[in-house]
Amino acid sequence: MVTAWIDLDVVGPKVARALFETLFMVAASFFLAAIIGLILGIFLYATRPGQLLHSRVAHTALNLIVNTLRPIPFIILLIALTPLTRELIGTSIGPAAAIPPLTVAASVGIARVAESNLVAVDPGVVEAAKAVGARPLHILFGFVAREALGPLVLSLTFIFVAIIDATAVAGAVGGGGLGNLALTYGYQRFDYGVIVVVIAVLIALVQLVQLVGNRLARRIIDG
Repeated sequence: MVTAWIDLDVVGPKVARALFETLFMVAASFFLAAIIGLILGIFLYATRPGQLLHSRVAHTALNLIVNTLRPIPFIILLIALTPLTRELIGTSIGPAAAIPPLTVAASVGIARVAESNLVAVDPGVVEAAKAVGARPLHILFGFVAREALGPLVLSLTFIFVAIIDATAVAGAVGGGGLGNLALTYGYQRFDYGVIVVVIAVLIALVQLVQLVGNRLARRIIDG
């Protein structure tokens, strides 16, 4: 039976704790994935044929890594990485244990969107940088990456939201967070008031993230 009212005195502390766990998982995995994914994406772009560091071997190897990991559904990846997670974290349950698989999944997503944004940069930017004597790495980070920064922020915002979605899957297998709360206190105990609150919090969180991402990207583009 659907709960007719929501006791915020009971639900509130549980939601607050679950929200903190979700934000912890998202922030930690996004930070790590942004570092790994942007490096992968930049070198995927730079090693393409005709680009600054063109290398067929390196580009093929990087592509293989991304294309192998990217199609794997997150819940399967989470289970497959359980031994690695247990080795790194010391446990396979809880918010901290969700960070390694979230990081891996987000890294390959960021790598691909970063490559796409860099490829879209006008080749004239590279030619102009070469004309003033800039070195390849300086061109990559000082010219191409800067030119792609606005669209890249929008892409990273999309990945950030996707990580929030993935934490719900992690919660279903003991990862904690809002997904775990909705499953254990909402679905399994038939307290649909909890589910309603969790959905509302997730919608608000995603809207806030998207708003910040859009404004930041617009400021960079208008810059």
